[in-house]
Amino acid sequence: MTSNILDGRLVSDSILKEVSREVKALVKAKVLPKLVIILVGDSPASLSYIKQKRLASKKTGINCIQKVLDKNVTTEDLISIIEKLNKDKTVHGILVQLPLPEHVNANIVIRAIDPMKDVDGFQAYNLGKMFLSAKFECLSPCTPRGIIKMLEYYKVGIAGKSVTIVGRSNIVGKPLAIMLMNRDATVTVCHSKTAHIEDYTRDADIVVAAAGRPKMITADMVKKGAIVIDVGTTKVDNKLTGDVDFEKVSKKASLITPVPGGVGPMTVACLMENVVRAAKRLTPK
Repeated sequence: MTSNILDGRLVSDSILKEVSREVKALVKAKVLPKLVIILVGDSPASLSYIKQKRLASKKTGINCIQKVLDKNVTTEDLISIIEKLNKDKTVHGILVQLPLPEHVNANIVIRAIDPMKDVDGFQAYNLGKMFLSAKFECLSPCTPRGIIKMLEYYKVGIAGKSVTIVGRSNIVGKPLAIMLMNRDATVTVCHSKTAHIEDYTRDADIVVAAAGRPKMITADMVKKGAIVIDVGTTKVDNKLTGDVDFEKVSKKASLITPVPGGVGPMTVACLMENVVRAAKRLTPK
C-alpha cells in the first residue's frame, strides 16, 4: 500500500481490541453483550456481510445469534419476532440485515426495533438525536461513525473543512452530513439529480463517494491534496470495486481509502462498538 492510504483494517483492529476489553469487563460484571442478526432470505451479499459481523463478534467476545427467516415472511411476522427480542433482557442489539424483500416494509420494521437496541442506528429516535449535537450520537449509523473515527485516528481536522458527499442515502449520506456538521465542517450533498457534480467535488477538501456507481469519481473531479473516502462496493467482473477510480485518484489525493480494506472494516467495528454501548446503557447501575 502507498503511504497515503487510510487503512480501515488497521483502525478497525484498534477499535475491536478496545471493544474486547470492554466486553471482558462486562462479562466480569455478569453481562454478556448479545447481538441478534435477522436475515430474510439467502442473498449472497447479505450472507457475506453477516459473516464479517459474526467474525468480529467472535473476535471481541460478543454473543452473536443469527436468525434466518424465509424470504416470504410477512412484515407482521417479522415485527412480531422483533417485539419478542425487544422484551428479551438478554438481548442488547437487534439488527435486521438490509435490503429486505420488496414485499416487506423496511421502514415499519426498523421502527419496531427498540431504540435502545437499535445498534444499526437507523431508528428515527437515534437519527433525530444526532441533529442535536455530537454528544447525542449515542447509537449512530455504523458507516458514518466509522468514517468519522477513521479521520480522527489519522488526525484529520474536520472543523472548517469543505466536504462534498456524493450520495444521500439514509444509511450513509444524510447521517454523515449531520455528523460532519456537528464537527464544524461545511457540507455539500450531491445526488443523482445534481447537475455537474464535478463543480462541487473539485472544490472540496474531503470527498466522500457513496453513490454505488463504480469509478464515478475520476482524477479530474478532485483537487490535488484532497482527502477521498470511498464507500462504494460493487462487484465488477467478480471484483469488488469502489465509487472512486482508485489508481488515478490516489496519485492526487493526500489520503484515500481503498476498496476493499477501507470503510468496510470500520462499519463492522463500529457495529461492535454500538453493541457494547447498548449493553452498558441497558444494564441497571
